[in-house]
Amino acid sequence: MKVLNKGYINLVNNMGSDLDVVNSARVSFNKEVQSLSDNDTKLINFLVKHKHDSTLRHCVMTFEVYAPLMVARQWWKHHIGATMIDEQDGWNESSRRYITEEEEFYIPTPLEWRSTPENRKQGSGDPVSADIGVKYSRGLERIVAEGERLYKEALEDGVAPEQARLLLPAYSMYVRWRWTVSLNGVLHFISLRDKEDAQYEIREYARAVNTIAHQLYPVTTAAWNEHR
Repeated sequence: MKVLNKGYINLVNNMGSDLDVVNSARVSFNKEVQSLSDNDTKLINFLVKHKHDSTLRHCVMTFEVYAPLMVARQWWKHHIGATMIDEQDGWNESSRRYITEEEEFYIPTPLEWRSTPENRKQGSGDPVSADIGVKYSRGLERIVAEGERLYKEALEDGVAPEQARLLLPAYSMYVRWRWTVSLNGVLHFISLRDKEDAQYEIREYARAVNTIAHQLYPVTTAAWNEHR
């Protein structure tokens, strides 16, 4: 799924379904079902509502994400803040110590620059005026162009890639990683990052994650959205 101007999120792998959530609960009584019934839907709603979240950790997804570094670092804070044993949360990121792939950057259009909100220490307000937006879109383009020029020049001069990358503008540069996480971790991520007080850019990724998760686990995601 395409996100922002050049970003994306892909589902690489999935292990599980709504049926696995049900059977992970029913194993307590040495029972197993082969298809979902209305009673199973009620059971999933009960499990989610009363936070029996261990039943959601038997389902696992792997995503490949391509996002600006500012989004990746917010995501990483969520990853570190998660209880990794509980949420089964794994992360591996590509590194410019080893690769020199083409650089790509997130540059907001003039109409996408946002103002500082009143009485808040973080987040965004309404869009800034068009002339201010033009000023900073063009300014960022100049910074990116100069950084790319110096980076490539440093590589040609034999500077190690792990140091040459210092010349690239960091926060707007796209990075790629794989995120392996349980259904519990996915739903927790969505509940925190697809909220009005979350940064717009990461909300766009959270919505994409939500779309994918809902396609795979329609009953469980619906229950989470209703009760949590």
